[in-house]
Amino acid sequence: MKYQSTFVFLCTILLIMVLDIKPSQSQILISLLLGDKLNTGNIEFGLEGGYNRSYLSGIDEAKGMGNFHLGFYFDFRIKNDWLLNTGVRVKSNSGATKITPYSLDDHELDSVFLYDLNVNRKIGYFYVPIHIKYRFAKQFFVNAGVQIGLRHKANDIFTNTYYDEDDVKFTYDIRDQITRLDAGLSGGAGYKFKGTGMNLGVTYYYGLVDIDKSEVRSMNSSLYIYVDIPIGAGYKEAKQEKQD
Repeated sequence: MKYQSTFVFLCTILLIMVLDIKPSQSQILISLLLGDKLNTGNIEFGLEGGYNRSYLSGIDEAKGMGNFHLGFYFDFRIKNDWLLNTGVRVKSNSGATKITPYSLDDHELDSVFLYDLNVNRKIGYFYVPIHIKYRFAKQFFVNAGVQIGLRHKANDIFTNTYYDEDDVKFTYDIRDQITRLDAGLSGGAGYKFKGTGMNLGVTYYYGLVDIDKSEVRSMNSSLYIYVDIPIGAGYKEAKQEKQD
């Protein structure tokens, strides 16, 4: 039964990605379809959300970019306090700010956006972390592994100010300049709250793939601060502790 529920979940995630369902709608969809059926003694499923600060190497003048991410996670118990942690960050952006503007090969656009401004680069990914997770001292955990990303959009956002701050904006699609796949090392630590089963954690991602197709060698990195909210698992954990 648990494997059947997992298969349904993975099919649901694929449907969300193909139909580009909004994160808020995807939460409702998965909760309605599965509820807490995915949560057993050996599997924990829930929603993940938080803040991440992303960077792009190879672009000297670029600064970090703040993003919010949202997705789903699984903890599969391997043995005792060892778990396999994975999931899908359905809404997850990377990129950088304050990139030096460049020519758009359009005289009218260049006259507006080429000087006295900065460019923000925002790249949207479906990220899948795959971690080995170890729980210790009952509530603390560490994890380490890899993260794989599938790029679905990439934009350079040019802004300038005429009357109000950043009142002129142009979004330039750069998907053909950014590779489809990203991958790298990932790891971090966190704390699991008693009763609710919520996790508060931090993870650092270090990309190993050159994502820029031009001569510039550029790689992603991100610092994630996140909260995991299990669906139904908190009650089950509390009930199990009482029985023990």
